[in-house]
Amino acid sequence: MADVLRKERFILPEGVIYLDGNSLGPMPVDVPARVSGVMNVEWAQMLIRGWNKAGWMAMPSDVGNAVGRLVGAPEGSVVMGDTLSIKVYQALASAVKMRPDRRVILSDTGNFPSDLYIAEGLVGLLEQGYALKTVEPEAVAAAIDDTIAVVMLTEVDYRTGRKHEMKPMTELAHAAGAVMVWDLAHSAGALPVDLAGSNCEFAVGCTYKYLNGGPGAPGFIYVRPDLADAAEPALSGWLGHRAPFDFDLNYTPGRGIERMRVGTPPILQMAALQEAMKVWEGVDMQDVRAASIALQEQFIEEVERDVPQLTLASPRDSAQRGSQVSFRFEQGYAAMQALIDRGVIGDFRAPDIMRFGFTPLYLDAGDVSAAVAVIRDVMANKLWDDEAYKVRNRVT
Repeated sequence: MADVLRKERFILPEGVIYLDGNSLGPMPVDVPARVSGVMNVEWAQMLIRGWNKAGWMAMPSDVGNAVGRLVGAPEGSVVMGDTLSIKVYQALASAVKMRPDRRVILSDTGNFPSDLYIAEGLVGLLEQGYALKTVEPEAVAAAIDDTIAVVMLTEVDYRTGRKHEMKPMTELAHAAGAVMVWDLAHSAGALPVDLAGSNCEFAVGCTYKYLNGGPGAPGFIYVRPDLADAAEPALSGWLGHRAPFDFDLNYTPGRGIERMRVGTPPILQMAALQEAMKVWEGVDMQDVRAASIALQEQFIEEVERDVPQLTLASPRDSAQRGSQVSFRFEQGYAAMQALIDRGVIGDFRAPDIMRFGFTPLYLDAGDVSAAVAVIRDVMANKLWDDEAYKVRNRVT
């Protein structure tokens, strides 16, 4: 296993052990200079000429190819832009149109609520008997039958890290005649993904977590290449038009993945992400996965040895987890605030999940042991039992 640690490539505050890269990745050291250059040279000096001279218009595809290489997508099959929620809507709406004789979208109760909200909204808009069906994650396979139009799943559960098996699940969906949509929000940059090998029709994901694109970084969408010229974009935006600067009054979809562009790309965010993606050059995702599992196993062993107040909520088998470990504690919110106050940053997910992300590009075994020592102190001495720690912030 090659060493993937490159802590020097990230800005990490002194005295902080950052175990929340599964929610927002830290800033790579070269990002400020790149964004400053876009602002002070490209925008300030080139003005509108930057769309051509600085290559702004090509960035969604260029960055999409960089992301695609980490998720096993062929060149030209991933495009960036808009938010993950928009990309979920695009993929789901396009997928539904591919099965006009079916009316059921299948997902699971472990899916991220936003994906389910998008599906509910689409179902309400379509009417005509469409429905969203959700089952427990373990029951998805048995629920796939010939009534299902689309199976929409997030590969890694945002709360516990439980992982679906992408290829077998996609094969089940296809055997029943359904279209497969994967959400890679907790997969891209965290574990090896082989979209091409899975044969799924669509995939979406965000870039502010493990890909370190910054808060509000754009989402991405993948369309299987053989479908790229046939998928019907539900959001027929100006920049998804085949010739936007012809200013036709009627929409003609762009060629291939370009039709999944919608609005003006966020150039400052895109530039930050493009620079952040350089951290991944020369990194093998198999090595990242192996290093992540080693850190997770160390964390679980040390917490269970030293912190009996916490109960493992993630699968014990590392092959069934993503790149995070979650523990249950009744006062988990307050306990996490106490940890954050002492420099160990994780996060909380209702009702009782304390969530810790493991990103071996900037975390090592020493960080894990140091974090566990703080957790032990907070729990053993009930340092979380402070009214200030029980007041909920808007973001948990």
